[in-house]
Amino acid sequence: MAEEQDDIEVTEGENGGGKSKLLIIIIAVLVLALGGVGAMMFLGGDKEGSPSEEATSDAPFIKSAAIYYTVDQDFNVNFSKQSNGEVRYLQIKLKVMARDQLIIDAFKLHLPAIQHEILLLLYGQNYDDLNSLGTKSLQAAVLAKVNELLKSEQLENGLEAVYFTSFLMQ
Repeated sequence: MAEEQDDIEVTEGENGGGKSKLLIIIIAVLVLALGGVGAMMFLGGDKEGSPSEEATSDAPFIKSAAIYYTVDQDFNVNFSKQSNGEVRYLQIKLKVMARDQLIIDAFKLHLPAIQHEILLLLYGQNYDDLNSLGTKSLQAAVLAKVNELLKSEQLENGLEAVYFTSFLMQ
């Protein structure tokens, strides 16, 4: 029986040591896991959960303030294609809008060329078409023509909008 007693004591000693070893291993794994997560967050590896990225991706794009410029001179043209043989005229006053002062300055600098192109564009319109279709297509055509001219001057961004502040047809 003494031998059995020794065996039991030895077995109990191994089990006690095994539990403490297991506990040490579990604690070491937890420390390593927490250290790894902390290092990943510190180094920026956790892109999905980082609050800075979520804030930038959810935040709407903020546009810079609009800058308006009023063209002082009216655009007065007669139509190249008259309606029913009657002489018809068009008078437009306009403002332009951009979000960069550089674009407005370039617009002012090239205003004589821009006025020329707009006058040719307006002259080529048909009175009956403008009367029935409205001015939205003419407004888009003027914007495209001005931006085309500004782009030829190596300006990537152009005007954002053209507004007719007065539009008379007779």
